[in-house]
Amino acid sequence: MLNVFFRALILYIVVVVVVRVMGKRQVGELQPFELVIAIMIAELAGIPADDVGIPLAKGLVPIFALVFAQVTISYLSLKSERIRGLICGSPSILIENGVIQQKNLRQLRININDLLEQLRGKDIANIDDVEFAILETNGNLTVFPKSEKKTATLEDLGLQAQPESIPITLVMDGRIMHKNLKKANLELDWLLSKMKEHGLDRKGVFFAYLDTQGQLKIIPKQKE
Repeated sequence: MLNVFFRALILYIVVVVVVRVMGKRQVGELQPFELVIAIMIAELAGIPADDVGIPLAKGLVPIFALVFAQVTISYLSLKSERIRGLICGSPSILIENGVIQQKNLRQLRININDLLEQLRGKDIANIDDVEFAILETNGNLTVFPKSEKKTATLEDLGLQAQPESIPITLVMDGRIMHKNLKKANLELDWLLSKMKEHGLDRKGVFFAYLDTQGQLKIIPKQKE
């Protein structure tokens, strides 16, 4: 039983390292060859984990071979446009100037209901509102609405946008984040005085942070 535990632990660590080597991407963002390799690695890791009679090396060697293949293919795809096209394919236009490209739909075996579903996922109800819809090589649909259907930006309205920053947590469940205070160039006395203005001490603060505009927000603890 202990043997099974350590074998599973070793395989888990190896698979985690392998996934890290393959890159930080979600399953929906994987290229087809990457998805195939990920599935094969999962299958190979399960075989020696289920059967202690199979040497651990028989599971690890194929996994390392697949990782080597994935890294090599990714490198070649990065260096060569032709190889990238052969391995990953190329994007396909499904809608152009509001017109559905039926030939491309047939080639990709996508029906109109699938296309409409993906458009609704992009908050687009009418095909006429689409300038271009492009199916990327990873299966995601990129949609460019027509100019008159785009959401107006501050630049379009002639307004000046204020620069924003990343929110910074200062207090979490009554615990002051001194490292973040220093990062924000703020003093502890300043924070304590702000909490006092709200009638709170550090233990009475559930969450306090600087928002994207640099404004302090304080959320008190709720009474049980």
